[in-house]
Amino acid sequence: MSHENSSTITELVLVGFSNHPLTEIPLFFLFSLVYLANLFGNTAVITLVIVDSSLQTPMYIFLCHLAFLNIFFSTFVVPKMLFNFLANKKVISYNFCTAQTYITLLLESTECFLLAVMALDRYLAICYPLRYLLIMNWSVCMKLALGAWIFGFFASVVPLYLTILPLCGPYVVDYIFCELPILLHMFCADTSLLETFMAIGCVGTVFFPFFLIILSYLRILVAVGKIDSVKGRKKAFSTCTSHLIVVTLYYGTGLIRYMRPKSLYSAEGDKLISVFYAVIIPMLNSFIYSLRNKEVKESIRRVMEKYKNETKQQITD
Repeated sequence: MSHENSSTITELVLVGFSNHPLTEIPLFFLFSLVYLANLFGNTAVITLVIVDSSLQTPMYIFLCHLAFLNIFFSTFVVPKMLFNFLANKKVISYNFCTAQTYITLLLESTECFLLAVMALDRYLAICYPLRYLLIMNWSVCMKLALGAWIFGFFASVVPLYLTILPLCGPYVVDYIFCELPILLHMFCADTSLLETFMAIGCVGTVFFPFFLIILSYLRILVAVGKIDSVKGRKKAFSTCTSHLIVVTLYYGTGLIRYMRPKSLYSAEGDKLISVFYAVIIPMLNSFIYSLRNKEVKESIRRVMEKYKNETKQQITD
């Protein structure tokens, strides 16, 4: 597929919520707070894992990658959206629109693989507790995390680059950011090859990881069912609760968006769904893992106590 130069396009209209001008200022403040909470929460998770050696385990290493992914995704989407809330001219440059398309597709694909890796980690921890640290050693952990990013790249960015088409007017993106399903309707030439790649990519980046997650949790349920004590079963499954909530939010949003009947499709509905997975979910993930996790709470307490003691020592000296 030839790559026609689209250098004549300098910018596109990014509609966002401009159809509802009275909501733009309230949404600006609301999404600003959510974005700041996202940055604070996910940065705090990464910082805790770095400074507290007790959290430097495979589960939290994978969580760090998820936290970084959430920060990166929102940062590529939210600031531009916030700027357009206040701008008279609601536009996005062609180059930045293209970058958003590639980056968001990469991060969405990578998150699917990363969630599957995290499910595999929980499966090994519960089903093979005595051999867990031998199987999921530091080398394997790093390879799995890196593998999620590599698979995400080759399953999304490479096929898109090979099949991307020039855009045709009107250059209006009726959405909150540039994403492939939205731009698909703006391509000039036949999109059948691109749609074929999208279908194959969807199987590889969405359904295959989801199948691994389901398989892992079926094995976990069997293993937990064999534990004699109720307390033991509750403790074993509690380590999976946060991950299950994140998976449910992520895949649930995706299913609502892509699998609902055509009669329920609407541009405004798609924008609300995109706000949920591009703005809300990245913020929620860090709080789900921290507020529901006893180890993270204890880590916060230890770090705070250490900070207080160091401060007192400096004052005394």
